[in-house]
Amino acid sequence: MKNIVILISGRGSNMQALLEAKLPCRIAAVISNRVDAEGLSIAKAHGIPTAVVEHRNYADRDSFDTALAKSIDAFNPDFVALAGFMRILSAGFVARYHGRLINIHPSLLPAYGSLNTHARALHDGVKIHGCTVHFVTPDLDHGPIIIQAAVPVLQDDTEQTLAARVLREEHRIYPQAMRWLCTDQIELTGQGKVLLKRRKQIGHTLFSPGLE
Repeated sequence: MKNIVILISGRGSNMQALLEAKLPCRIAAVISNRVDAEGLSIAKAHGIPTAVVEHRNYADRDSFDTALAKSIDAFNPDFVALAGFMRILSAGFVARYHGRLINIHPSLLPAYGSLNTHARALHDGVKIHGCTVHFVTPDLDHGPIIIQAAVPVLQDDTEQTLAARVLREEHRIYPQAMRWLCTDQIELTGQGKVLLKRRKQIGHTLFSPGLE
């Protein structure tokens, strides 16, 4: 059975979704860069070991990443899942976990990388928005895509209502991606593409607003 280490910075609602998904793997630990992260108590309530590597205790990003990697490696993970982990990781750290470092992002990548994704989508007037689970690479929010979910942007949406609609789908697709990884159903090619093994895709079109 494969081991997963989850990294968080706050409440970790995606972490909670992973804990509750009954994945065919072992959640070996939850690690936070903040000692006051609410998700630590949620993990403890699920009987998951926790650790804190406080980024403010380190002089620079490289020294923090070295300490973080040491903490992660103590749990022998097959995969490291970022679940609201609000630190940009160094290229060396990303290379250390190549093909094993997974993130979820609240947009349909490659559109709207980085922060404030929902506000930017509303500002641009897009009609379809969503979320993406992807492998992490040194190019921020541009790693190989595993799965995406699309939602309509409604006429009266605010940043908060759109964020809530996207978050519901995040809680569905992150467990699905990790389930595929834990059961060896995903292949990451040398060209940086994700292949799903033994799985047919059914094509259909999403319209927003709907056609009459």
